Amino acid sequence: MGRLQRFENRLEQMISGAFARAFRSAVEPVEIAASLQREIDNSAQILSRDRRLAPNQFHVELAESDHERLQPYGSTLARELTDMLHDYAEEHSYVFAGPVHITFDSSDDLTTGRFRVRSQALASVTPTAGDASETSVRRAVAFLEVNGVRHPLEPPGIVVGRGTDADLRVADPGVSRRHVEIRVEHDPEGGMPYLSAIDLGSTNGMLVDGERVQHARLVDGSHVKVGNTTMTVRAVRSPGRAEGRSHV
Repeated sequence: MGRLQRFENRLEQMISGAFARAFRSAVEPVEIAASLQREIDNSAQILSRDRRLAPNQFHVELAESDHERLQPYGSTLARELTDMLHDYAEEHSYVFAGPVHITFDSSDDLTTGRFRVRSQALASVTPTAGDASETSVRRAVAFLEVNGVRHPLEPPGIVVGRGTDADLRVADPGVSRRHVEIRVEHDPEGGMPYLSAIDLGSTNGMLVDGERVQHARLVDGSHVKVGNTTMTVRAVRSPGRAEGRSHV
C-alpha cells in the first residue's frame, strides 16, 4: 500500500463520511498531499551528498467554495498532512529547518477543484541569552529581524549559531554551531551605534548584502545571510544614516 493510500485510509478512519461528501467533485485531500510532496521535491536545496533542506512552511490556496468545505476539517487535515510529510522526508533524506506548518486560505482567482501550494524554509530561532520581549526591543540600540521576529542587540553583541552556546540559536542545517558574531558598540557622542558582523570560522560562510565576507560594517537595513536564513539589521537610535559599509 502506497503512502498516499495510507494517508487516505487514515482520514477515512478519523473523519465521518461527511468529509468525502464535502470534497466530492472538488479538491481531494490526496491531491493536496501529492502536491505537497512535489513541492518538497522541487524546492529542496542540497546540503550534502546525503541531506537536502526541505521547505517547512506551506500555504495552500483554494477556491472559495473548496475552502468553505475544508474549514470544518482543516486542523485534522493539516495534522495528517504534517505526519505524512515527516514520513516522506525521512524516506528521502530531507531535513526541515524548523517545525512543519500548513495553512489553508481562499483565493479569488481559483475555480472549484483548483488549488496551489506556496512554500518556504524558515528556521526556528530561539534566544538563549537576554530578554527578547517587546519592551527590550524598544529599549535596544538596534535589533535583528529574523523570520519576522525582532531580537534586541545591545553591547557587546551576540553570537548567532546552531549550537546551545550561541546567544541566538538558529535551527538551520546550513548554520554552524557558532556561525557569526554581531558586535555592537555605543557611539560616545550618542549617535548611531557601531555594528559589525564577524564570521567565526563557519563552514558555509556568511553573506552581507549579497557579498561573501569575513568581517563587515553593518548599517540600518543590512542583510546578513547564514545558511539559508537571512537576518535584517535595524538601528533603533539613528540620528543620521551611516555612509555605507566597509569590508575588512
